[in-house]
Amino acid sequence: MSIEPAKGKPLLFGVGLGPGDPDYMTLRARDIIVTADRLVHFCKRGRRGNARVTADAIVAPDAAREIELAFPVTIEVPVEEEGYSGPIAAFYDESAALLAAEMEAGRTIAVLCDGDPFFYGSFMHLWRRLAHRFPTEVVPGVMGMAGAWTRAAAPITWGDDIMTVLPGTLPETELTRRLVDTDAAVIMKLGRNLPKVRRALKTAGLIHRAIYVERATMAEQVVAKLSDKTDDDAPYFSMVLVPGEGRRL
Repeated sequence: MSIEPAKGKPLLFGVGLGPGDPDYMTLRARDIIVTADRLVHFCKRGRRGNARVTADAIVAPDAAREIELAFPVTIEVPVEEEGYSGPIAAFYDESAALLAAEMEAGRTIAVLCDGDPFFYGSFMHLWRRLAHRFPTEVVPGVMGMAGAWTRAAAPITWGDDIMTVLPGTLPETELTRRLVDTDAAVIMKLGRNLPKVRRALKTAGLIHRAIYVERATMAEQVVAKLSDKTDDDAPYFSMVLVPGEGRRL
């Protein structure tokens, strides 16, 4: 069931900042983060969120404007366990209540989002709790995978290629099945799942086409053939690309 956003001048903005290089930020995103009363970013405890770091190119840190939403758990607990879902759901409830109080006071809120807010984004969980109560605008952003295939010089789809986006958290058999059944793929959420993803690609006969991209468009960017990557380290901002081989004219 879809959520009908409240009408009126937006108070809540979900702002896509793109893949990491601030030059890929849209003009609309820049306008909002300069003018919003509050800048909100998700982060790991004790660290600034990557989206807030991206925004540093446009707005300097300002304690009076900042709202930091620190996740109670991240990769240390598997997502399928209650030790993850319970605390995370409560965190989103508390975060939504905090932002609601700000908007009830008439302040505009800009939630800074990596990539696009509606693509595997944490903002969606706030949107689901708040968009029906407060006028909301979602500002699309260049997705991380677009930054990845561009920096890898790897056109992802040709002709009639079908592309599948897969989370690496899927069971290995399901990853393999879907890889066999597609022309091109982007595999996200690697982390500790990289060995499993690598095995699925080998079983599907695609390891020779797989490209590993880490921190695309950022200063620490890494691009390599997955077959040349000898370790299993895969930070949060990493993915595997499998370019299609469709019709070329």
